[in-house]
Amino acid sequence: MPQPALPDAVPPDGAHRTVPVPPPPPLALELFVHGVAGAAPGELLRDPHPVRVTGDSTAAVFRRAEDADAEAHPGRYAGRPVPEAYCWSRLTSGNGARALWLLLLPFMVANLAHWARPATAPGGPPPRAVRAYGLLVRLLALSLTVLLVAAACEVALDLLAWQCAGSRACTGSRARLAFLRPGGWWAQPGRRLALGALVPAALTGLLWFLSARTWSAYESQPPPAGTPDPAGHGDAPLGRPGFWYGRRIVARLRAAHTAAGLLTVAVAVAAPAVREDLHSAATPAGLLAAGWAVRVLLAAGAVSVLWVVCRRGRTEARPDHRLDRAAVTLLPSGALALLAAVLLYAGWSRPGWTSSGRLPGDVAFGVLMLGQGGCVLALALVARRLHRRTPTPGAVLGGLGGPAAALLGCALGGVMSGGVAQRVADWLDGPAAPGAPGDPLPGPPVLLSWQAAVLPPLLLALALVAAVAAVRAAATRRGAAATVAAEYPGAVPDPDRSRRIAGARAAAALTDTAPWFAGAVCLVTLLLGAGALAGARVSGRVPAEAARDAHPLLAAAARAAQDSGSWLIGFGMAAFVALGRRAYRDPASRRTIGILWDVGTFWPRAAHPFAPPCYAERAVPDLTWRMTGWTARTGGRLVISGHSQGSVLAAAAVWQLPPGTRRRVALLTYGSPLARLYGRWFPAYFGPRPLAALHRDLDCWRNLWRATDPIGGPVGVGGSADADGPVDRGPLADPVAYGRDPLHPLPAPILRHTDYQADPAFTAERDALLARLADPSRPGAREDADLPAQRISKARAAPADPPGTAG
Repeated sequence: MPQPALPDAVPPDGAHRTVPVPPPPPLALELFVHGVAGAAPGELLRDPHPVRVTGDSTAAVFRRAEDADAEAHPGRYAGRPVPEAYCWSRLTSGNGARALWLLLLPFMVANLAHWARPATAPGGPPPRAVRAYGLLVRLLALSLTVLLVAAACEVALDLLAWQCAGSRACTGSRARLAFLRPGGWWAQPGRRLALGALVPAALTGLLWFLSARTWSAYESQPPPAGTPDPAGHGDAPLGRPGFWYGRRIVARLRAAHTAAGLLTVAVAVAAPAVREDLHSAATPAGLLAAGWAVRVLLAAGAVSVLWVVCRRGRTEARPDHRLDRAAVTLLPSGALALLAAVLLYAGWSRPGWTSSGRLPGDVAFGVLMLGQGGCVLALALVARRLHRRTPTPGAVLGGLGGPAAALLGCALGGVMSGGVAQRVADWLDGPAAPGAPGDPLPGPPVLLSWQAAVLPPLLLALALVAAVAAVRAAATRRGAAATVAAEYPGAVPDPDRSRRIAGARAAAALTDTAPWFAGAVCLVTLLLGAGALAGARVSGRVPAEAARDAHPLLAAAARAAQDSGSWLIGFGMAAFVALGRRAYRDPASRRTIGILWDVGTFWPRAAHPFAPPCYAERAVPDLTWRMTGWTARTGGRLVISGHSQGSVLAAAAVWQLPPGTRRRVALLTYGSPLARLYGRWFPAYFGPRPLAALHRDLDCWRNLWRATDPIGGPVGVGGSADADGPVDRGPLADPVAYGRDPLHPLPAPILRHTDYQADPAFTAERDALLARLADPSRPGAREDADLPAQRISKARAAPADPPGTAG
């Protein structure tokens, strides 16, 4: 568009000259990304009535009403950026269905184990150990699905359909179970088992439904085209074009885990029926042949599931739009058809069949527990080999963060499974203790009682470790309090004020001891779990009965551990259910639970398809599209400022930007866990090498941190020799004033992790970043490479990654 001209002075010859008016400078945009627990758009923008610029009711970009048309009036914003905020909190705390995600906590922790893999050397194909690591984590995740469904089978099939329905004492006092009493059509054990199988089958269907619904909303979001070449991101895996597009792997794993759940139900129903047919002389030949066919088909189904899980891992080098139709469709539907056939087989009339004792749950749970322990130990060996090959300073537990997370996921799954079985058994037994002499019902497998009995000593050990950490923190606070006042020139020492400031710093430093606390938890859990498995296997009785003839002190300790463990599990399950109900009804409670998901569901579902969905697979493309589109449309400068978890999203989005867009973008992080938490727990993705690569690709980056912040910390990249100086600025003074002064007539609060924008350093660093983006002498500032058009990546010609190249 031609620019308006102003008349100049009239020259002697009478001709008029015009001087063009210089165009207004390009706009500058400041894009806020909030952290955990979310923040209202009005709070971020300091405006009571913000307007939505783009997005939907789940995640959107907001501006102040007066800034909605800022692009049409760039002259209004000379010297200041246009503020806008990306709000993503409803991705983890939206509708009431999020309360169901509490059931998926062990799956989420197991999925984290995949991403806690030690780093590898850049360049070249990944070592075989990376693929072995990913395979072991996927097998552990599969075992957790089987464990959950097996626990449902224990309750519905063993305790209710087999034990209670076969006992007159149990059904006689419960009118709702009267149709299962002897003499009726449902009295035969096989038919009762077929009826009870509907419960674990429905649970499997619910897990499939939750995964499928979130898959279409999260993993199926296509990334924009024009993302960087994957070959140039050996040091930065999060910059690979297909990293945030897990559509194919989640669909494959969902089919495999759904089939595994249905096959677990089929095995639980078929096993007692086959055993009865083999031991009964009156079994017809046709029924025997059907039993053999069922066993063969169940074995073939198990092999198919393992093949799908083991065949390939994630592909990240490019967005993989393909779906394995055969596996996704045929595997779960075939397992469902086989379950229907098994129910028909088990429900066939067997007049002389009666139920007594327990179903073979001890063997099933023992094999699962032993297999999980073996996988965790193998995972630890692989992780140590990777860490020795490429050591990462500060990595959690010397590279064993992934195996630790896997062990905690298995422990959570065991406690939740055993807790449900114990509570139902207590309800059915009435005043009697499950497994005690004279109990009308045999009760759940003795291994579950042993697992409950190890909870009290585990909690005592954890309390001891926590007490040691608290004593060390108190000593640190006393030592630091003596020097606090000297950090504030002219301040008059105040012992109480110094102790409070030193206490905040000591409490924040406890975060750095959390990995060793987790290591202690894992070591004690592993030892006690092995003891529980051995005790259940050797004795075959619950702990109190196994120790009845031992020394009176040991017998009393075993009884106390068993009883208190049962009550602890009962209390925990009641609190768990109450929290779920409250979260379903109360949005504020959902936001509290959402804080846990904000941290745990940042990562894609690479190992467990039933884990809560990865919100970053929606948020990172949102931010990437916004930054790419706005800079291409306006030619302006953009600073993306992220707080806490928002800084992790901001860094991940910057990694995905095309080079032309990245030259117009600056990154401002504050209260950031990039290095302090993510770099230590996930060194392959946020360790020193990836963060150094991010600084190399994006020289306009500043990070603000405080010593009182328990979450944020320095990122430790850049230095005085760099053109842009070190990335970190801090520690910032907190509080900003030690005592009262003319600028602070009232005591300044200790802000810890909050309100970084109130610090003068925030505005100063933001303005400095925008000024550097406008500096024509900055390296790369004069490169005028065209920005890629915004279009959905649909490339299909390029071959996918080899199986398992990303683990």
